[in-house]
Amino acid sequence: MKFILTAVTMALFLSGCSGTWEGVKSDSAEIWSKTKEVTSDAVQGTKEAIHEATE
Repeated sequence: MKFILTAVTMALFLSGCSGTWEGVKSDSAEIWSKTKEVTSDAVQGTKEAIHEATE
């Protein structure tokens, strides 16, 4: 009985990990994309501020 319960628990745990891993990959890709966008905007703003300050 313990073996069956352990096997079922492990099966549920492993199937949950697969879905979680896909979610983590998706979230990471979205976060990376947003980070690149915000960094690019910050760099552009800094360049403009430096240009205005040196005129």
